[in-house]
Amino acid sequence: MVGELWADLKDRQDAVEAALRSTLARYTSDAPAALSAAMGYSLFAPGKRLRPLLVVLACEAAGGGTEQALPAACAVEMVHTYSLVHDDLPAMDDDDLRRGLPTCHKKFGEALAILAGDALLTLAFQVVGEGCPPRTAAVSCVELAAGAGAVGMVGGQVLDLAAEGRIEAPGRVETAAQLENIHRRKTEALFRASLRLGVHAAQGERGADPAALAAADDYAAAFGLAFQVTDDLLDVESTAEKTGKRVNKDAARGKLTYPGLLGVAESRWKAAELGKEAVHAAARLGSDPLARLARYVVERDR
Repeated sequence: MVGELWADLKDRQDAVEAALRSTLARYTSDAPAALSAAMGYSLFAPGKRLRPLLVVLACEAAGGGTEQALPAACAVEMVHTYSLVHDDLPAMDDDDLRRGLPTCHKKFGEALAILAGDALLTLAFQVVGEGCPPRTAAVSCVELAAGAGAVGMVGGQVLDLAAEGRIEAPGRVETAAQLENIHRRKTEALFRASLRLGVHAAQGERGADPAALAAADDYAAAFGLAFQVTDDLLDVESTAEKTGKRVNKDAARGKLTYPGLLGVAESRWKAAELGKEAVHAAARLGSDPLARLARYVVERDR
C-alpha cells in the first residue's frame, strides 16, 4: 500500500526534484561557491518532498497541473529546508544528524549554515515572484510569509523553545491545548501554506475558489497535527536508522510531547482520528492522492 502510493507519486517527486536543481543552479550561478554548496547540500538531502507534493496535489485538485505548481513547490521546499538548517543549530534543537546525513552546520560550520538558511528563505520569495503570474505571485508571497513567519512556523519555534526554558519567555506547557497551539504554528502552518499555494497556482489570475481554500485549510489542520503526533511517537518508538535523525531526544530534554502527555495508546488513537478528518477534507477537494497521503502519515514508521 505505502509502496504503491510512492510509486504513483514518483513522477511528481521527480518533477519537483528536477525543478529544485535547475532553480537553485540558475539563481546561485553567481553566488559564492561555498554558499551555493551549503544551500544545495541541505536542499538536496534525501527526502520525500512532502510539502512540495502538497502544493502539486492541491493544484491538481483545483484544476491545474504539475508545471503550474512547480515555482510554489520549490519555494515551499526552500522555506522548509531553511527551517531545518536553523532548527538543527546548537542554539536551537542542537542536532547533528538530518535525513541520515550530518547537519549543515556540522558539515559547513555554524556561520555558513546560518547564511545558507537565510539565502534559501530569501530565494523562496524570488522564485515565487518571478515564476508566477503577477496576482498569483503576490498572494502566494503573502501566504508563504504568513505560514513561515511570526504567527506561523517561527512563532511556533519560539513557543517550543520557551516551553523548554531555552529562551526567557513564559512558556510552560501543561495541557493538550497549549501543546496543540505550538504545533498548529510550528508544523501545520507551512502545510497550510503549501496547500493554499497549490490552489492559487491552479486558479491563477481569476482568484482562488473559497470552497477549495476552506477544504485545503481543513485538510492542513488535520494532516499537520496528525503528522506531529506521529512524529512524537516515532521519537519514542523508532530508531535513528529508520528516521534519519536522533531519537529519544524529546524525553531527554524533558520536552512535553503527545505520548508524554496522553500516553502512547491515546496518541495513536488521536493520530488515527486526525487522519480520518484529513481523508474527509481530501474528499471535499476531490483528491484521492491527498487522502492516501493522509493515511500514510498516520501509518509511517520513519
